[in-house]
Amino acid sequence: MLDGVPSREHLIRLAGPPDAGAIGAIYDEAIASGVATFARGPHAAAEREEWLGARGERAPVWVMEEDARVLAWSALAPLSHRPWYDGVAEYTVYVAMDARGRGVGGAMLDHLVQQAPGLGYWKLVGMILEGNGPGLALATGRGFRAVGAHRAHGRVDGQWRDVTVLELHLEEPS
Repeated sequence: MLDGVPSREHLIRLAGPPDAGAIGAIYDEAIASGVATFARGPHAAAEREEWLGARGERAPVWVMEEDARVLAWSALAPLSHRPWYDGVAEYTVYVAMDARGRGVGGAMLDHLVQQAPGLGYWKLVGMILEGNGPGLALATGRGFRAVGAHRAHGRVDGQWRDVTVLELHLEEPS
């Protein structure tokens, strides 16, 4: 059940090599929107399989399946290699175009929030590219707060773009 609506069976599980093609395809759909990421594609299955294999223990990737089809993927990754930021992770959520608007992204972000403490993270950070209203709404709807913006943080198709920086403390700071 997503967003209170009865649905087919959904399973969130750790991603593996067989998911690489679906992860790449979903990522490339997001890239085509122009508002989801600075990355450029295409992301072939072999490239995504290598990417999955190179991620460390504290940088897992999950997928959501519906009837054995991958609908979305999400990931956590350490924000920095510096030890004083050891408990801060950047999150990522991508949803297949035909699965958007069904609560899939929210379920994936909720899963990240639940899993993060077990990986030693006390805070999650998101960087939402300007123009990505759904990504911003997803995060703020789950309690993330905007803490600022990085101006001209990177380029998409040769154009400088800003990102909104969001955070969610999983442990209340004293």
